[in-house]
Amino acid sequence: MVNAKELKEITKNLTLLYVEDEDDLRVSVEGYLSKLFAKVVCATNGREGLDYYKNGQYDIVMTDIQMPLMDGLEMSKKIKEINPNQEIIITSAYGETIYFLESIRIGVNGYIIKPIDYMQMNQELYKSTLKLVSFKENVNYKLHLEDMVTERTEKILAMEDERTRNFENTILSFVEMIEDRDTYTGGHSQRVASYAKLIAKEMGQSDEDCELLYVAGMMHDIGKIATPDTILLKPGKLNDIEYELIKEHATVGYELLNKIPMYKKHAEIVRHHHERYDGKGYPQGLAGEEIPLLSHILLVADAFDSMTTNRIYKGRKNIDKAVEELDTFSGMQFHPDVVKSAIKVLSKIDIDTLITQLPQTEIEKERFSYFFRDQITDAYNKQYLDFILERNILKEYVCVNKLYLHNFNQYNQKNSWEEGDVFLNKFVTYLHKSYPLSTVFRVNGDDFVLMNKEHIEIDVKEFEALDFIQNANVNISVMHFDLRKKNISNKRELEEALLKAEQDD
Repeated sequence: MVNAKELKEITKNLTLLYVEDEDDLRVSVEGYLSKLFAKVVCATNGREGLDYYKNGQYDIVMTDIQMPLMDGLEMSKKIKEINPNQEIIITSAYGETIYFLESIRIGVNGYIIKPIDYMQMNQELYKSTLKLVSFKENVNYKLHLEDMVTERTEKILAMEDERTRNFENTILSFVEMIEDRDTYTGGHSQRVASYAKLIAKEMGQSDEDCELLYVAGMMHDIGKIATPDTILLKPGKLNDIEYELIKEHATVGYELLNKIPMYKKHAEIVRHHHERYDGKGYPQGLAGEEIPLLSHILLVADAFDSMTTNRIYKGRKNIDKAVEELDTFSGMQFHPDVVKSAIKVLSKIDIDTLITQLPQTEIEKERFSYFFRDQITDAYNKQYLDFILERNILKEYVCVNKLYLHNFNQYNQKNSWEEGDVFLNKFVTYLHKSYPLSTVFRVNGDDFVLMNKEHIEIDVKEFEALDFIQNANVNISVMHFDLRKKNISNKRELEEALLKAEQDD
């Protein structure tokens, strides 16, 4: 790593423009930079920074992204229009990774992740200043050419190696971030990459192409960095518009990787990994041999992992069923030659049967259930009740209490639907407070279900004593069912069981 003393040796005659709207950070970083550079000028937003740039000359521009009046990306674009060779370093928080693609398009020279690590900043400044100083040391090059060429070549090669590692780490970080956002696909990219490499070896592809495909497999979903969370994390089926939006990830991934010289070949593979052999895929609708062979392989590997992983609305297939489906769609969705090789190698592998899209931790469960919240009461809705009942095989939940609100329609008609919503919200708030261990669902408009992991009994008298219920003239009745007595897999079966229990009483 580059220390400040070593850096100062090559920055002491250079100037720098620093643009940052956060006062404390700007003052702190300015103090540090002033010890390194001959001149440091600071601006508080992109517009001010652009004005300073137009009225002066700066060896390096370092800027934040999100700022008032004009953001850092817009300012950088305008500066590049003035001087395409200007050295620009972007400072960006992890939450702003969606701007990474635009930064590449503009042609920025370096990236510093916030909160700022001064060792990382030293490294980025060193890379930029080394290029600048090389021009200013032209005379010394001529005087001591042989020694300096050797030394400089070693430094440049070292820089290129580090630059390559930085890009690799950055790209892999994006892959991890995508899988962290969508916890239900954790490990998907690694498995797809491994399957693709196995198939490619079976097909006699060169070691170079096998490695190329493996890396492409690791990055094949990187375009999902631009996919909104509401679509990426949606646990149900996508509608037509949502499907069109998520399809863009193939093109976004291509555009991102194609801007990086070392990933241009990978970009082409990623771009076409959702094309189909019969031409019905995306993004370009290519068919047959129009599609790169390595993309054909990646498509099969991707599909195989999807089939052998537990999905939210579809259980995993075993290996025999998965390879049978590959064979069924050979010549339609998949390249026939790829399918033949895939069946040979994938039939022999061991699949981790614990791989699942289903949420495991409490945080994952909360993120998942976010899509099943009732907007009025914040209770869960009946779709989530079906989901929980279907997966209650191990009897995690042992009992159900269903609360019926009688005369609630009359309350709505008398007081308005808005007041009715207020009443329901109060009612659910009371349920959460009084039964903190229960999972509360709103079903059939004005009925509620409490599912419990331990047996509880509810006395309707406690509700009758509440002022807001008495004033509303709403009556409440309760039905109970022991889930250990019978397997209940959906709301309809629960309704039937409750009705039968009432008749038996």
